[in-house]
Amino acid sequence: MNSNYDKVNSTRRGLVVITGASAGLGRAIARTFGANGYDVALIARGTDGLKGAQREIEGMGRKAVYFEVDVADAKAMEEAAAKTEEQLGPIDVWVNNAMNSVFSPIREMEPEDYKRVTEVTYLGQVYGTLAALKRMLPRDKGKIVLVGSALAYRGIPLQSAYCGSKHAVEGFFDSLRTELLHDKSKVQATMVQLPAMNTTQFGFVKSRLPNKPRPMGTIFEPEVAAQAILYAAEHDRREINVGWPTLQAIVGNKIAPWFADYVLARNGIKGQQTDEPEEPNRKHNLYEPLPGDHGAHGPFGDQATTFSPQLWVSLHRRTILSAAAAVGALVVLGKRLKSMQS
Repeated sequence: MNSNYDKVNSTRRGLVVITGASAGLGRAIARTFGANGYDVALIARGTDGLKGAQREIEGMGRKAVYFEVDVADAKAMEEAAAKTEEQLGPIDVWVNNAMNSVFSPIREMEPEDYKRVTEVTYLGQVYGTLAALKRMLPRDKGKIVLVGSALAYRGIPLQSAYCGSKHAVEGFFDSLRTELLHDKSKVQATMVQLPAMNTTQFGFVKSRLPNKPRPMGTIFEPEVAAQAILYAAEHDRREINVGWPTLQAIVGNKIAPWFADYVLARNGIKGQQTDEPEEPNRKHNLYEPLPGDHGAHGPFGDQATTFSPQLWVSLHRRTILSAAAAVGALVVLGKRLKSMQS
């Protein structure tokens, strides 16, 4: 997606904390905020990726610090927030992005798999939000962005732990938003719901599938979502859906969940696997980070799109409505002038 959010901005616009910032979508988010004038605090477990992200942000002329933190550790998250403000100043934006998953049929899942995915993907967002609120509420200022998914509304096969965690994030967000409104707080919360993306997660997550996992349906490059998250940080929107497939899944599940059951039962298993056999006992990052700097992108770049018409319309809806109103007014004026002349 091409927009004014792509251009490097040398003027400091604020300080953002990003969890899961060493690779995948988090890495793309860090680059996008850095390019738009934000100093960045990077939180993740992988040292190599954190150092790589720091170099990229500093190469844009912005300040960057990183903290090797497991988001499932509430105390460590709080300490990272405190150190961030000590080193870079007040936090303006907090982006809860870190996630983990397990590709597996439910019958083969283990209790510790569910526990770990829930601690990272759900509780990691809760702990990040608590750390942000502790600093933002006394100042009555700040923005918290929770990163969701179409799967926060519609569960799919083979990702029960992840889907359950994202559903939990959605419920937490609803409670958070209503409490902030009740208290008339100027601290804002937004949730961004994501589509399938070409990120590193498909080579990172634990998998019990016979073939290598892949994103299902239309695939977007992570920069599309990163730009939506930047927009969410700078505008008062309750929720932003990224991509037509996300909107279709959310609305469709509300109208006819039984039909989604049927479609996913038929296509959801094969649709999340490539034709390439998985390597037995391949390494994963469920409990420990994988070494190396893996960047933002996965192996599906030849299938991924860099633009979402649906998102463009969503982010420019006020301009579109204003233009439509202006055209309507001109049409009405034209008709009146014509009637006066006849």
